Amino acid sequence: MADTERPQITLITPPVFDLETYPARLAAMLDAVDIACLRLSLASRDEDVILRAADACRQVAHQRDVAIVIENHVLMVERLGLDGVHLTDGARSVRKVRKDLGADAIVGAYCGVTRHEGMSAGEAGADYAAFGPIGQTDLGKGEVVDFDLFEWWSAVIEMPCIAEGALTAELVAKFGPVTDFFGIGEEIWGAEDPVAALKSLIAPIM
Repeated sequence: MADTERPQITLITPPVFDLETYPARLAAMLDAVDIACLRLSLASRDEDVILRAADACRQVAHQRDVAIVIENHVLMVERLGLDGVHLTDGARSVRKVRKDLGADAIVGAYCGVTRHEGMSAGEAGADYAAFGPIGQTDLGKGEVVDFDLFEWWSAVIEMPCIAEGALTAELVAKFGPVTDFFGIGEEIWGAEDPVAALKSLIAPIM
């Protein structure tokens, strides 16, 4: 990605939200900030909960021409009229999912901190590779993606990449020139004003 191109935003939903209030909050967010894609990242394993949450978010997103993908629930994509799926197991199932969903669906892969996993996902047919976390977090093994991975990726690989996980405004400023997207969710939804929190977070690239 050239330095003159501004990274786009993938907005990640909270793992749990209230269907009475969240769609309106989501709509306000999409109306206030230019969002390229919405990712449903739901903790529930209850099919009815997932269906209702996905349906509500799809309506909000598609009314604003924003693509929407769901984490891992491949069978929900066509059933609910979603745009694709975000796989969290790296390159492992990309090839099969691409075959199942067809060429037009968005198929993305979270590839942790490893360049090799991202390249394998691309070779298997992924549309993008997400790497993270890029900030310090107590979750997982405590690993952080090296800036060098993004620097190398932006110079060598054409497939878009997403930087995500424990983002701060300082990290957005640093990684802005070497990533195509920022994946943002947990950093903002706990704020009293999520729209203001997002605007503050991405101010360095606006």
